[in-house]
Amino acid sequence: MEGERMVSKKLIAVLVLVAFAALLTGCGATKEAPAADTKKPVKVVFWYSLAGKISETTKKMVEEFNKTHPDIQVEAIYQGSYDDSINKLKQSIQSKSAPHVIQIYDIGTRFMIDSKSVVPAQKWIDTDKIDVAKFEKNIMGYYTVDNKLYSMPFNTSTPILYYNKDAFKAAGLDPEKPPRTFEEVAEAARKLTVKEGGKVTRSGMSIAIYGWFFEQLMALQNATYANNNNGRDSLATAVTINGPEGEKILNWWNDMVKEGSAANMGRKTADTQKAFVGGQIAMTIDSTAVLGDIMNGVGGKFQVGTAFMPRPADSKGGVIIGGGSLWMLSGHSDKEEKAAWEFVKFMTSAKQQAYWHINTGYFPVTQLAYDDPDLKKHQEKYPQFKVAVDQLHATPVTRPTQGALLGVFTQARQEVEGAIERTLTGQASAKDSLTKAQDTINASIGRYNQTIK
Repeated sequence: MEGERMVSKKLIAVLVLVAFAALLTGCGATKEAPAADTKKPVKVVFWYSLAGKISETTKKMVEEFNKTHPDIQVEAIYQGSYDDSINKLKQSIQSKSAPHVIQIYDIGTRFMIDSKSVVPAQKWIDTDKIDVAKFEKNIMGYYTVDNKLYSMPFNTSTPILYYNKDAFKAAGLDPEKPPRTFEEVAEAARKLTVKEGGKVTRSGMSIAIYGWFFEQLMALQNATYANNNNGRDSLATAVTINGPEGEKILNWWNDMVKEGSAANMGRKTADTQKAFVGGQIAMTIDSTAVLGDIMNGVGGKFQVGTAFMPRPADSKGGVIIGGGSLWMLSGHSDKEEKAAWEFVKFMTSAKQQAYWHINTGYFPVTQLAYDDPDLKKHQEKYPQFKVAVDQLHATPVTRPTQGALLGVFTQARQEVEGAIERTLTGQASAKDSLTKAQDTINASIGRYNQTIK
């Protein structure tokens, strides 16, 4: 009996130890629960503003990122137009609910910097020791202010001259030698204009009344759009659009309209695109990003040619990039900020930029994308795009070609468009039209600058 008691006591002791060990194990499992939470993907909110086919391409790129980065999950949210997005951003900054990454158009650069709510891309470029030489210097130059890259270029384009090669042949012009100067364009437009019974059935030229085109034609003359070297040496306090360079643009344009060799189709680039595709005009200026749309619209009805943007003879400027970039917003945890940067790096990587270019028409922002086999095939299909690349590379990086920085650029473009309309419709001279626009813009700049002091 005594031995049985001893066994029983030992058995009880063992059972107590086992139970205690199980209890400790259970407690340990409870304590490890937070560790399991840390393994959840880091969420990054991305606001973007391009709709249609470009939106679908954007979402596919985000899906690819999420698939290849299981530790990070990006939620892409369409915000409407760029202006809509900026207005929503202002509200989100005030309520401390800003996204991690946002796509902002080029002319929003000054506002973004002044918001003091951004994480400059330069911070992470320096941290990761990224060689920026592989990126297009002209494109990087736009978003570099005070020697600091504020945002990563993403959707980038420039304007080029589109022309109907078949119409050139019929008019006795060499389709392989497109016009390069204002004077040559005006002469070609006269020869390309077709009239039947006193009515113009095909205009030689048409340019949409778009402020971006005016900015380009200023930079092509190596002229700045605003004082203080386009607002890049110090804050711009005034625009300088009513000088001889601005007048030259409007007078050249207006002379063609008055003589009937150029059609005034208003402000919508969609209207000039449609007219060009339909053979109603023989030349037009438009973005490189619409090359694919134009080629598909023409559908082989005639040969499409592309050329450098025209400029006055002896001008030595270049084009300004347009489009948008990816900005990182402050106010998030270090882990979220790093995750946001991983996403930005992915979207601007060579492989993704090749895919982006093929599906949207925007420039690859990195030169390494041109080594991609699929992109090479795409360029064989659309050799016209080489002109755009050559024009970009031929452009010197100067204050005029870097583009102006204004906090009221959206309004400035609208005022310039109004000045062009007044000139083309005979309401006022080029000088008076531009002076009126300049005065209005400068008053707005003054008010804006007061808000950021």
